[in-house]
Amino acid sequence: MDTQFLMTEILGNTIQDYTWFIGAVFLGFIFKKLISKYLSHLLFRILGNKGMEVGIDKFDSLLTKPIGFCIMLSVIYLGSSHIEYPSAWNLAPENEMGLRMFINKGFSLVYVYSIFWIFLKVIDFIGLILNKRAEATENKMDDQLIPFIIEIAKIITYIFALVIVMGNVFDVDITALATGLGIGGIALAMASKESLENLLGSFTIFFDQPFTVGDTVTVGAVTGTVEKVGFRSTRIRTFDKSLVTVPNKKMIDAELDNLGMRPVRRVKFNIGLTYETAPEQIKAIVADIQDMINQHPKTNQEGKVRFQEFGSSSLDILVMYFVDSPKWNDLIDVKEDVNYKIMEIVKKHNSDFAFPSTTVYLQK
Repeated sequence: MDTQFLMTEILGNTIQDYTWFIGAVFLGFIFKKLISKYLSHLLFRILGNKGMEVGIDKFDSLLTKPIGFCIMLSVIYLGSSHIEYPSAWNLAPENEMGLRMFINKGFSLVYVYSIFWIFLKVIDFIGLILNKRAEATENKMDDQLIPFIIEIAKIITYIFALVIVMGNVFDVDITALATGLGIGGIALAMASKESLENLLGSFTIFFDQPFTVGDTVTVGAVTGTVEKVGFRSTRIRTFDKSLVTVPNKKMIDAELDNLGMRPVRRVKFNIGLTYETAPEQIKAIVADIQDMINQHPKTNQEGKVRFQEFGSSSLDILVMYFVDSPKWNDLIDVKEDVNYKIMEIVKKHNSDFAFPSTTVYLQK
């Protein structure tokens, strides 16, 4: 009786066939996580000691999901191998346009996607390993080069996946397609002229090295720290923490000031004293500020302090000095310290800072 029930046909397939399919999918859902984690650990062991710097937990977080997705697709394929389309539907064969072709091509496309998803995650993990090693070195060039190499590897993977899909899924003649692209290459290059210029700009940045990741640069109206150099653009983190994307063409065409290459940072400003300040007081103030700057541990000996000119409402003293560090944080810390000491010197000599004012004389 049970055997007869299992052999009962519904839509051209027996209940036993449906049971095999449902059972396979059910078991796949139950053991998917366990199997994907085992395969992830197996793949991690293939990498050897190279992945120990990042750790197996990070590897699992990247690979478990794509491997599990690929496993489920494999289980669905194996479970449905006994399922046939009902003959009553009179469907077109797989090599002709119809439901069979649509389902088969669609499933193949998703399956190829799942495999290349695994490859992309492996590339991400290799990028993490290389970044860890780059952090241990003082050279900034590898910090800039590694993201670029990872992007190249991903683009090659995308191209390879596209070739596989077009050749094996959609049955496109790759040789004829390559010939056609060769004929239309000039038109494509003209259409993507700006993109090609940005790509060439990225190679110019790597070979000429006007800056590296971590340098503070000024390009046009943008000043900030370089975070990443990509194929098309460079990302700069400004001092107000916004992220500005600058095309690589502009990075090599525009005037670029690499502030990180400066051995020192110059500070130049004027302080205005009131007109009630006597010449002896001005001389003493100038001498004390000069001595303070010369003795400061973060400035060099090229600072200049001079009584410069008679302003409209103040006696102006020029203060110019150089901070012995290209770093922005050192610059603002030294400026603050020097400013406080200038205020103490001015107060010590019984003078005061001037501010714009107007004197009105009333005459009878």
